[in-house]
Amino acid sequence: MAYLISHFWHVWAAVRREWPGGRVAESLDESECLQLISAARVGRLGYTSRYGPAVLPVVYKLHEGSIVFHTLPGIFTEEDLRTGIAHAEYQVAFEIDQFDPDKIEGWTVLVTGSAHHVDTETERASIISAGDDPWPEAESEHMIRVQPLYIAGRRVHRSCARGER
Repeated sequence: MAYLISHFWHVWAAVRREWPGGRVAESLDESECLQLISAARVGRLGYTSRYGPAVLPVVYKLHEGSIVFHTLPGIFTEEDLRTGIAHAEYQVAFEIDQFDPDKIEGWTVLVTGSAHHVDTETERASIISAGDDPWPEAESEHMIRVQPLYIAGRRVHRSCARGER
């Protein structure tokens, strides 16, 4: 098994060196991912809806380490993200990215976690009083908070020649 893993990484590294234009992919640590999340406003929520896999754009904000967004009337997220089981939370994915198609460079961050319904006025007030209401003009009073269980990111960029930075 160790040989297979070693062989896989050797092949992967060789492919990595051969990317067109000398591009490399690097992993982002959790703090870099959180900085990128906090600087953006629109992300994509992935979940299994009653009709199958769904990915929807959401306007969000980072609040105390979790991602907060409104559900909007006419979109099924609020109902679809309820398990029907007391205290059981739905598992979701959340993604943000920025990519320059001309340079073929950019980054992506993926978060997986549980979707918690902000059902109490106390919890809602704490988000609003902190200035973290993601969309104050939204016609929805219902918010969802994604508590991250896993955060990972990647950045693709041109590699620097020796001595450059």
